[in-house]
Amino acid sequence: MSGMTLSDLRAIAVVADTGSFRGAAKELETAVSSLSHQVANVEKRVGIRLFNRTTRSVSLTEAGEALLQRVRPALNEIDEALQAVDHLRATPTGIIRLNTSEGGAERILPLVLDFLGTYPDMKVDLVTEGRLVDIVAEGFDAGLRLQDVVPKDMVCIPLGQTESFVLVASPAYLARRPTPSSPGDLLVHECIRARLPSGSLVDWELERNGEAISVNVKGRLIAGSTELSVIAARQHAGVAYVSLRSVQNDIDDGRLVQLLPEWTPPYPGIALFYPSRRLPSAGLRAFIDHVQVWRKANR
Repeated sequence: MSGMTLSDLRAIAVVADTGSFRGAAKELETAVSSLSHQVANVEKRVGIRLFNRTTRSVSLTEAGEALLQRVRPALNEIDEALQAVDHLRATPTGIIRLNTSEGGAERILPLVLDFLGTYPDMKVDLVTEGRLVDIVAEGFDAGLRLQDVVPKDMVCIPLGQTESFVLVASPAYLARRPTPSSPGDLLVHECIRARLPSGSLVDWELERNGEAISVNVKGRLIAGSTELSVIAARQHAGVAYVSLRSVQNDIDDGRLVQLLPEWTPPYPGIALFYPSRRLPSAGLRAFIDHVQVWRKANR
């Protein structure tokens, strides 16, 4: 065991937590090859394998489990001590990487800009993708997604803003078809389906007084996004199921008519989430605090 460093122990712990050398390398900000070589040298020095490796996963051996069980409390104490010193800094510095969807980024951009204005020494890398990613494995500090899809093992802080999907159609389209009075009436309408970034179609999920139903609507147009669905609805192509945020102005100005509003209640909106097993950096802690203040101010 002679010669093992704090860096070696931390590398073993992060590889175990992320379950991959690639994810651990991103978190430790090092090359995958360097990290793999470091762990291999540790195993060589202790004379026993600490990880089982396959092409798809990395997991601790019995010896690795025993080692981490003893050293992890010490590593946590060291991290907490370093973070305590970091928190004493008057102005947080550094960069925080946030993962969200494109729509989520549009919603929280004012919050991010307000944060940057408050903390001039901080940087924010706001990465947008349609798929929900493992923020630990992908090297992100935190994520911003709809509250309903936040992983259960994460600390979750709702931003306090509700969302809603609504049914809309143009007055010209409704002049040719009877206005739906129940979800079943949608089955005889031209319904514009939208495709998610994952490739699957958006489900038309409706709810009233606790009764939830999914309507298998029909239609000749499948749009590549909800944004395209809005455009098609404006051009009288049929009924669209889209976010209220994207069509509020159209409804207010009479370009689109909201249908069955009692069947499209609001639901919890975007939430900030981050790993519960990791002590936030000073920069992320400042962002979390900023979110809390911003949420109260914009409630």
